[in-house]
Amino acid sequence: MSHYLTVAGSTRPDSANARLLASLSYLTTTRLEPAHTLRRLPLFAPDLDVHPAPAVVAEWRQQWRDATAVILSTPAYLDNLPGTLKNGFDWLSSTGEARDKPVLACTFCPHAPRGEHAMLSLLWTLKALDARVVAQLPLFQRDISFLENGDIEDGDDRALLVEALHLLP
Repeated sequence: MSHYLTVAGSTRPDSANARLLASLSYLTTTRLEPAHTLRRLPLFAPDLDVHPAPAVVAEWRQQWRDATAVILSTPAYLDNLPGTLKNGFDWLSSTGEARDKPVLACTFCPHAPRGEHAMLSLLWTLKALDARVVAQLPLFQRDISFLENGDIEDGDDRALLVEALHLLP
């Protein structure tokens, strides 16, 4: 059964990025699986990248392998990707789970121009992993309103998200 893995760059369960990803359940009928493993991953070091991999690393890699597509949403930390997200990508670098994987890449920051450099870093990293980026969306918290039920209020950004989700298999 097809499903999308959703990965929030912020590891806070109540973060704006986690909320954005959760709201996508109102915009698609495809099942969404949140990646809860990111914050539990050990710091990547080549000498730790052995077989068998640590259990949480194996779980992270399996989530990527099993997903039909991946939806990433990240804030910008110091004008770049959060370290935990980069660390997660490092754990995928030697085993190829992202290769040819369709990815919707989003930055979700308070306002422009925040997120511009984080998006570039995200795209460079996904290219290095040979992922297939189907769309890149710079989104801003000041432009998106969430309804009480968690859905996104009608508007241009909601329509943009719907169209981007249609690009995923």
